Amino acid sequence: MQKPSHFAREDSQEHLPTSHTQNSHTVNMKRRTLSGSCGVGVFVFAFAFIVIAFATPSWLVSDYRITGAKLDRLGLWVHCFRSLPDVNDDSQRRFFVGCRWVYDPFTTGYDEIRGFLLPAFMIATQFFYTLAFIGMLVSAIGVLVFILCAGPDQKHFITLIKSLGYVLLGAGVSAAIAVIVFAGFGNRNGWMPEHANNWFGWSFILACVGTVLTLVASTLFLSEANQEENKTKTFRPLKEFSP
Repeated sequence: MQKPSHFAREDSQEHLPTSHTQNSHTVNMKRRTLSGSCGVGVFVFAFAFIVIAFATPSWLVSDYRITGAKLDRLGLWVHCFRSLPDVNDDSQRRFFVGCRWVYDPFTTGYDEIRGFLLPAFMIATQFFYTLAFIGMLVSAIGVLVFILCAGPDQKHFITLIKSLGYVLLGAGVSAAIAVIVFAGFGNRNGWMPEHANNWFGWSFILACVGTVLTLVASTLFLSEANQEENKTKTFRPLKEFSP
């Protein structure tokens, strides 16, 4: 009477999933860890802030309460003046009013004051923040691939995450250099008129916040890559011997 029950017990045990099989299925199903998910969320905000700061002309703004101020606001690529006299015209007969692209080739005399509009520190700010902007565009493509296409079962999944983390790190460092340079020299005496009545605008604030978030996103993606490497090392033997 016990023999059939013994065979039934062995048969039921053969159909039970082992812990190795369960772990293997769990690894295959989970595409990313909490670090990766948080990295994607932080990147979205960092990308938005970096792009907006790159394109908007409010890095340095004048006090709107002063009616006779010469500066209105300026950014990396566009300068807006209420009434800026030509620094090369001693007779003060030429004034620049309104917003213009800093490399505007059409306004008479604007190219003559380009050296005043773009001192060395401003060119450095443009250069490093442009590198950060390009890095964010490249990272955006990588994040889309990470979300939509890549998975732990693919060969270059960890390489993708590492590359994404290092590109974001480079973008964050470049953006940090840009905002530090502009913070140190952007409102100094001797550049824009009436510097005591000027302050850093909301575009510059977004640039600073975007820089911090970019570095945070970089850290999260590098942490994600490290966790994926550890999971691969841990569960690779289990996958090899799992039924």
